[in-house]
Amino acid sequence: MKLNPKFEQRMKLLLGKDYNSYCKILDERYLNSVRCNTLKISPEELKKRLEKKWEIKQPYKQYPEIFIIEGRKPFGKDNENQAKQGGGNSLDKSESSQGRGSMSSIYPIAPGEIGKALEHQLGYYYVQEVSSMMPPLVLSADEKEVVLDIAAAPGSKTTQIAMMMKNKGTLIANDISVPRIVALSANLQRCGIINNIITREEGRQLCQKFKKINFQFDKILLDAPCSGEGTLRTSPKTASMFSENMIKKLSSIQKKLLENAVEVLKKDGILIYSTCTHAPEENEEVIDYILKQGKVKLEEIKLPIKTRNGITEWNNIKYSDELKKCARIYPMDNNTEGFFIAAIKKVRN
Repeated sequence: MKLNPKFEQRMKLLLGKDYNSYCKILDERYLNSVRCNTLKISPEELKKRLEKKWEIKQPYKQYPEIFIIEGRKPFGKDNENQAKQGGGNSLDKSESSQGRGSMSSIYPIAPGEIGKALEHQLGYYYVQEVSSMMPPLVLSADEKEVVLDIAAAPGSKTTQIAMMMKNKGTLIANDISVPRIVALSANLQRCGIINNIITREEGRQLCQKFKKINFQFDKILLDAPCSGEGTLRTSPKTASMFSENMIKKLSSIQKKLLENAVEVLKKDGILIYSTCTHAPEENEEVIDYILKQGKVKLEEIKLPIKTRNGITEWNNIKYSDELKKCARIYPMDNNTEGFFIAAIKKVRN
């Protein structure tokens, strides 16, 4: 993959000796992953259905709802028909997984095949990248809580949060874009979500309105708009869109979003800040900014995938040592996309 020279330079500084392995993984095929929607079906039942056509793995014992689809099983008559319906008539056996033997070879998934499957249309699963599932796991919302998802569309994390809440409590899903809200609404309906309220508002203004009426949340997810550096594997065009000016602009927006979100978080409440970028200006710098205001502290993060500590210095600017509690997810560590997660606890109003 051809990268912007300035982006290359930044990633070399950020990764050091791991830069070459980072570049290598960008050109490798990414994992096909889905999340079982336990509001409609159990992981065991879904696995039985999907195993008829795909090779399925559940890599995380604690989270059986996370499925990796390794590929299509050898064709029988039923599988041949399903492949054609899913656009799978161009599969090439030469691309099948190695080391399995001819009788157990699996075939690559055809473009669009997973999204066209009946189980997806029924809302039995959500097509979601593994690293994208991590922020809701850290948020760990339950059925008694009132939760705000500030930038919710198209709904991958929103539907996951609602599932973890068992469709109870109250979940406010907000976005500013009408087309994105249409997609959000469709996904919520497909997944059978009934504990949600959809709002359309700019995130800062929404929080300010809640503050005026003294309404606060038990938990908040701020999956902030970002430069998307972590999504190069699934969205290669992002590589050509890199701009340091855009990063600076986004960092300013993210700081204000987070600042306003903290205002409507209950004391002892948890806010998860996440992005799908590697840029420290959009990650650690934003968290360092809110820590300096003295209203919050950082919590430790434990996840089923490999993470690295947040950094404490960038471009000769030093951040709080607390930033080590943040989690950086890199593509080469888990064969996923890249993500950044911070777990923020409010300690005073």
